[in-house]
Amino acid sequence: MEKKLVRIAIDGPAAAGKSTIAKIIAKKLNYTYMDTGAMYRVVTWYCLKHGINCQDEKACVAVINDIKIDLRPDNTVYCGDIDVTREIRTPIVNANVSYIAAMKGIRLVLSGMQKEFAKTHNVVMDGRDIGTYVIPDAEVKIFMIASVECRAQRRYKENMEKKIPCTIEEIREDVKKRDYIDSHRDFAPLKKADDAIELDTSPLTIPEVVTAMMKIINDKLGA
Repeated sequence: MEKKLVRIAIDGPAAAGKSTIAKIIAKKLNYTYMDTGAMYRVVTWYCLKHGINCQDEKACVAVINDIKIDLRPDNTVYCGDIDVTREIRTPIVNANVSYIAAMKGIRLVLSGMQKEFAKTHNVVMDGRDIGTYVIPDAEVKIFMIASVECRAQRRYKENMEKKIPCTIEEIREDVKKRDYIDSHRDFAPLKKADDAIELDTSPLTIPEVVTAMMKIINDKLGA
């Protein structure tokens, strides 16, 4: 009898720590990690690089099929043969990615790829609409939250470590803006699935979040 695949959906707002935690969880479980947010960031980077207005939906959707996104096992991200792992985390991409992610034509293409991937892999997938739209029948759904100030401080620290120039005020305003755009878009907005378990990471360290999340997963899977 074929063993049933397990899909773990981790959703939440910008800078809640989804990607960091999802990578650790995937490694612990020996599952494949899929960073769906990176896919939208690659499209954003591509549009910016080619002088396409990231708020011009018609122009952005017109090039989506020209963009070759490659999420590699070592967590590097390529656009075609170009390593864009660092470039897709810059402030200019941060400031524009929510516009790209709000476009239905782009979401349909990228979420289609994500849906297909989830059909053939034990996967930990993080994003905004994983548990509500991409894999609504996921075996485990977790909705990560944290205060705006906590998320801003985390993103600022991350940028400083990567030597990406920014100010805490810029990060704080970007987080607020992305929250609004992500939760108010017409198609597949950011929201907690009815059967998702909410986890507030504001007071927790990374190891504490991992421990809490592994307990949720084990409880849901009956491990």
